[in-house]
Amino acid sequence: MYRSEYIVGCQVRREPLDSTERYTRWINNLTQEQLLTQVFTSHGPTVIMPTWFCSREWFFHVGRFDEGGKGVPEDLLFFYEHLQKGGKVFRVNHCLLLYRYHPQAATHSVLEGTIWNHRVRFLEDRVLSSWTSFTIWNAGKQGKRLYRSLSPANQKKVIAFCDVDEKKISKGFYTYEESEERPKPKIPVCHFRDASPPFVICVKLDLTGGVFETNLGMLNLKEGTDYYHFN
Repeated sequence: MYRSEYIVGCQVRREPLDSTERYTRWINNLTQEQLLTQVFTSHGPTVIMPTWFCSREWFFHVGRFDEGGKGVPEDLLFFYEHLQKGGKVFRVNHCLLLYRYHPQAATHSVLEGTIWNHRVRFLEDRVLSSWTSFTIWNAGKQGKRLYRSLSPANQKKVIAFCDVDEKKISKGFYTYEESEERPKPKIPVCHFRDASPPFVICVKLDLTGGVFETNLGMLNLKEGTDYYHFN
């Protein structure tokens, strides 16, 4: 038995104040439930590593940080392993850290493609492995990229893409041209109101003046059951 299976973090204040505004809003305003449901987004851990507290016993149980060096997202990998081993997350809702932004920060040395691959595998392990079918919300670049990155078994679970863009919807389907299958897979594209949950959502939050959030809200879905954000 472990005395504590938690990673505990806090809210932060950025320096300069206008740096990474969307990211800062995200890490400071997630609900307790979203600390676990929004672990698949491109923002990374739902409590940021400079604020972490955890027991030494739990730290060694999870397996310490990956010391692979420059370009390794060690905080993300540790956070994923923490969750895979049944770890929990809690945020103290007080600003206890001044988090300075500077262009030489080590985080900029991690390739986006590296993080993407880790995120996809984690999504497959934690969510898609238990789903028999799902819809990808975004028939554009990011949605198609996710589809192409999935394992063949999980690609076959994708029953549709959905979107609001009439041009994408009017095409009727997406053809996976890189597939070696014959005939090549064709996945229907429909309006989000006509799509069936569960969803993997590849639309960025806090970028559309609330339009996307309103569209999602009108479907009366439950985050963590009917959809996950992967944006």
